[in-house]
Amino acid sequence: MKMRKELWFGFAIMALVVAGAVGMLLGVETVTRGHLGLLMLSLVVVAIMLGFPTAFTLMGMGMIFTWLAYDRDITRTLDLMVQAAYKSMANDVLIAIPLFVFMGYLVERANLIEKLFKSLHLAMARVPGSLAVATLITCAIFATATGIVGAVVTLMGLLALPAMLRAGYSTPMSAGAITAGGCLGILIPPSVLLILYGATAGVSVVQLYAGAFFPGIMLAGLYVMYVILMAKLKPAWAPPLSAEERQVVLPAMTAALPAETQQYAPVRLLDALKGKRNAQVPTAYVLRQLALVVMPGLLFVLLATSSWRAVTTVSVEEAYGIQPIGFNDNSPRVASEFGLQEPPVEGGLQEPPQESTGLQEPPGADSGALAEPPGAEPAQSAPSAVGEPPGSTAGATPQAATQPAPTWWWVMFGVLGAATALFYLFLSFARLEIFKMLLGSFFPLLTLIMAVLGSIVFGLATPTEAAAMGAFGGFVLAAAYKRLSMDVVRESVYLTAKTSAMVCWLFVGSAIFSAAFALLGGQELIEQWVLSMNLSKIEFMVLSQVVIFLLGWPLEWTEIIVIFMPIFIPLLSHFGVDPLFFGLLVALNLQTAFLSPPVAMSAFYLKGVAPPHVTLNQIFLGMLPFMGIQVLAIVLLYVWPQIGLWLPQLLYK
Repeated sequence: MKMRKELWFGFAIMALVVAGAVGMLLGVETVTRGHLGLLMLSLVVVAIMLGFPTAFTLMGMGMIFTWLAYDRDITRTLDLMVQAAYKSMANDVLIAIPLFVFMGYLVERANLIEKLFKSLHLAMARVPGSLAVATLITCAIFATATGIVGAVVTLMGLLALPAMLRAGYSTPMSAGAITAGGCLGILIPPSVLLILYGATAGVSVVQLYAGAFFPGIMLAGLYVMYVILMAKLKPAWAPPLSAEERQVVLPAMTAALPAETQQYAPVRLLDALKGKRNAQVPTAYVLRQLALVVMPGLLFVLLATSSWRAVTTVSVEEAYGIQPIGFNDNSPRVASEFGLQEPPVEGGLQEPPQESTGLQEPPGADSGALAEPPGAEPAQSAPSAVGEPPGSTAGATPQAATQPAPTWWWVMFGVLGAATALFYLFLSFARLEIFKMLLGSFFPLLTLIMAVLGSIVFGLATPTEAAAMGAFGGFVLAAAYKRLSMDVVRESVYLTAKTSAMVCWLFVGSAIFSAAFALLGGQELIEQWVLSMNLSKIEFMVLSQVVIFLLGWPLEWTEIIVIFMPIFIPLLSHFGVDPLFFGLLVALNLQTAFLSPPVAMSAFYLKGVAPPHVTLNQIFLGMLPFMGIQVLAIVLLYVWPQIGLWLPQLLYK
């Protein structure tokens, strides 16, 4: 197969640059090895932009420049490569990546996204820009469950884009909602990006997941607010749905109820149990509908009562004293408890008197009972535990104290209570059908996500264990929706192996590249340059985020994480920046890697499935407002760091 001219051109440029670098190293005294490291960094960026595979470019450049740094010693170069590769492969955190990816592919093939989108757009039919809002929420949920940006954007491009265009939505608005919503899986846990950052920066992935939860919700909320605002200001961009599009078809059994019972569902279902007016509708069907009606209220009560006890009860830890080991004059009580006496000083060891052994049966006691040792206190005042002071009540257990419920509990359950009240206040049969659709599409995914994230955040499982549980949950979902087959499993395993191999080879290449960069002194040179500018903490944070934002234009987030994060992370301690907080800012910032032209991969995913009249420029135009929202989210997170740090501090303080 003939190689393209662009690749030959790229090889020629790289060969010339490498030859020039070797010449400078051998013949010019003013060029330090640190400058050679910067040259290697520049070459890697150029090679990636020319289309060379990132992982093998990193490994190749690292090997070449390590060989130069070791004065062309091939043995030491190979030793460094092996050590760097082994260090990467021995990282247990990376095991979670193939499991999460496998979960994503199984959930994708469970065919939930169509049902989810339809139920959400009917549930929000009266919200301005309802189709775009439903698209964003569907993308956020599905991206969280799968974490595969390309799959989410492609599926929503096939499903939601034609529906929005038929409803009269503007092309940029429709394209922007799909591309921005599909990228939320980069930030919202379980995110592969956070796993890679945690492995690179040495930050706990568990705390990163807890910290990224609310920034992800904030970003999705800002997207939804923008769509609603533009639908209000520019109704032509997102016209409201017609009555026909909002109509919900009732099941035959529900439609068979008497006409006067088809208004308010709870009361009318209770009325339907009386008399023989609804003889054509089985009583079991009515009871099933009533069970669905009662379910949200019952769930709210269970959550409120169980969480109330958890947040208001403070358990008192038992205090245990420390007894000295051995028997001496300072521990007569311990000796007496065990029926032992100090041996006489003269005469060697002697058998203690019979009455002091504590083995005599007291009068009136049952056979087999042990007698109290001589001089012991009465049984009712005897200590019940080692270290309990004499005179304390036997068997006393510490009582749990109570405290007022925290503010966040009142806010959370106030919102949930208001939502539950609104659900019952406006519960018609049409809304009951929408609720049943959500039960079959939204809540299974939500349960899977909360089970995986909850087990990680609350310390019930490590990220790897939770990923395995999520993969099993993907199996269950695919089987429940009758989509599990050998072809589905085979294809999911193949795609998982392909994606995981790419990520792991990328991490190995990054380790070799970082080792070579540090060996050449490039890291030290950059640190000296940054520190020489005498930047404040704010100036450093702004500079670093601007650099990452600009890098997101030509590079993908994986390349930025593995190449440039090892450069920024050593500088954080000097400026007093928390690596956890910095990682949240980077994750929020790297949303731009999929939304910024010319390498906006989500735009190309959407263009591949969009109708012919949808141009790439229209897609780029629709993405720009959402990029501005991302910048606003970064500013909000920096001004109020507790958006990202409150939950980790609450759970892991």
